[in-house]
Amino acid sequence: MDKTIAEEKIKKLRDEIEKHNYFYYVLSNPEIGDYEYDLMMNDLIELEKQFPQYHDSNSPSQRVGSDTNVEFEQVEHAYPMLSLGNTYSRDELAEFDQRIRKLIGDQFTYVCELKFDGTAICLTYRNGNFIQAITRGDGIRGDDVSANVKTIKSIPLHLRGTGYPEEFEIRGEIFIPKEGFAKLNEDRESRGENLFANPRNAASGTLKMQNSSIVATRPLDCFLYHLLGMNMPSDSHFKNLSFASGWGFKISTFIKKYQILEDVFSYIDSWDGKRRSLPFEIDGVVIKVDSLLQQKQLGFTAKSPRWAISYKFKADQAETELLSIDYQVGRTGAITPVANLKPVLLAGSTVKRASLHNEDQIRMIDLHNGDSVFVEKGGEIIPKIVGINKEKRVPQSSPLFFPEECPECGTQLIRKEGEANHYCPNERGCPPQIKGRIEHFISRRAMDIDGLGEETIDLLFSEGIVNDVSDLYGLKKEQLIPLERLGEKSADRIIQSIEQSKEVPFHRVIFALGIRYVGETVAQTITRHFTSLDILMEAEFEDLISIPEIGDRIAHSIIQYFTNDKDLELVNKLEEYGLQFQMDAAELEKRSDKLVGLIFVISGIFQVHSRDDLKSLIELHGGKYVGSVSGNTDFLLAGENIGPAKLIKAEKLNVKVISEQEFMDMI
Repeated sequence: MDKTIAEEKIKKLRDEIEKHNYFYYVLSNPEIGDYEYDLMMNDLIELEKQFPQYHDSNSPSQRVGSDTNVEFEQVEHAYPMLSLGNTYSRDELAEFDQRIRKLIGDQFTYVCELKFDGTAICLTYRNGNFIQAITRGDGIRGDDVSANVKTIKSIPLHLRGTGYPEEFEIRGEIFIPKEGFAKLNEDRESRGENLFANPRNAASGTLKMQNSSIVATRPLDCFLYHLLGMNMPSDSHFKNLSFASGWGFKISTFIKKYQILEDVFSYIDSWDGKRRSLPFEIDGVVIKVDSLLQQKQLGFTAKSPRWAISYKFKADQAETELLSIDYQVGRTGAITPVANLKPVLLAGSTVKRASLHNEDQIRMIDLHNGDSVFVEKGGEIIPKIVGINKEKRVPQSSPLFFPEECPECGTQLIRKEGEANHYCPNERGCPPQIKGRIEHFISRRAMDIDGLGEETIDLLFSEGIVNDVSDLYGLKKEQLIPLERLGEKSADRIIQSIEQSKEVPFHRVIFALGIRYVGETVAQTITRHFTSLDILMEAEFEDLISIPEIGDRIAHSIIQYFTNDKDLELVNKLEEYGLQFQMDAAELEKRSDKLVGLIFVISGIFQVHSRDDLKSLIELHGGKYVGSVSGNTDFLLAGENIGPAKLIKAEKLNVKVISEQEFMDMI
């Protein structure tokens, strides 16, 4: 066959096959039968073999996968892939609604979507062509699973139509439909293989398989629900999804827009009743603010967007027998009781363990040895015991009592006034606490030391090589190579990563120290106000609580940490090893005293900056941000759709109202 004719035929076959994929897998409206489809695919594969110069990595022939095993490369997300905040309560959803209205006023629209029970994925397209697929991972970095995702026929490799941005991301959920899951387990059972516990686990496990030709045989599907990038066609999330549907993406047809919370509740109630009739699993409803500008204005916490929330459906219950209880010790010394159960099937998976949280819950449900208990998943990783069946209680069974001593080190437990948990106070001698602090210190959001997992930390601790986090910086390659599961390459990577961690910025070092109640966001707030360790260590209680986000509990914890001799000794060692205990010089240069002594309130929607950006700028230049207008307020920084109550109060108190541009002129 002539090359020119072959090229034209290959292109025509690719276009035809992609069109039929779209009609079959996205629209569920096939135009041809399987036989005709298979003939076209076979012709394409044969032609591509004869004319390899026309190879295209996005050809539909590539959807069959490769039998070559691959290692997954880790890729950093262009935009952090955060999780949504969850709620099971209408009251909490109403509070979410009130927070939104307080921040941006009443002129906004909600978009309600089904919460698919699968595994999250992020797809990148450039010039209408599929480029890459990355898993959520830890939200900052994920695995490149592009070869596996190409096998999913509902995901387009070339976009249809026009009007899509030059480059963008689209995120969604890969799942296995109920019918496909049942067939998959039937096939595994017939081959004597272990069955999958539920469709979500099957989808997640399949996506991480190293052989894409096996992935291609699994019934994976994908709904897309979120676009990211520059030059979106609309400010409306809802409209952008409509555009995406026209480009060939599989978008749920069950998305609805509402302006009042009562309609959102009706949507939730409707799907709570109908969800079991769907051909795929859902476990709740996602509620989002529709406007991208308003989303930007609302911003993010350290873990989730402020403009979206997930309402989870009430979990199914199961009844089983309590066998025993383990008492686990966390890195802060908190003791968590975990029940060992007679295995029971709950919501598609087998449950063997359940959380009991604390002594109060054990007493509240009057738990006895050998009780028959009710278990819920409730959205938690470990299911929880929510009650007992007293009718099945064995006569003369004894009630359970919380231990008085630490199960790991034997130290007398304490329970602070006003707190629900018991603690082991032996911070320096209790093994789980020591190892837990080291694991927290090396985690990605803290010092990001690669190559040191939980097992390696346990090994280093048990061998007496590492007893606190400062010991990591004295590690030698020769100490690591002889250890089990380690070798020269692993040792090199660990030593190199430890050295690189010395460049981690000040706020992450403070977070890594593991000061009680000081999470990521609090650490960032603290280091904006106290720009070096020396300044922070000299801070008085009043200095700390003068920061809006810092309350009494956090302030006391920080002061206690920096007055403890052992903690000071550790910090001094880390400082000697060269960790960043002051703000970067480049960031310090941006600071000024232009707003010192001035108090600001922010309200409305802004064109250039988010509310978080403006808040940071106020603090960077010495000003103070507060949440409500009072007689002490100097300026109300007002955007569009400003809350009328704040504006009226500002006018009444003669507080000056300034625009975003006027504020920028001030600094």
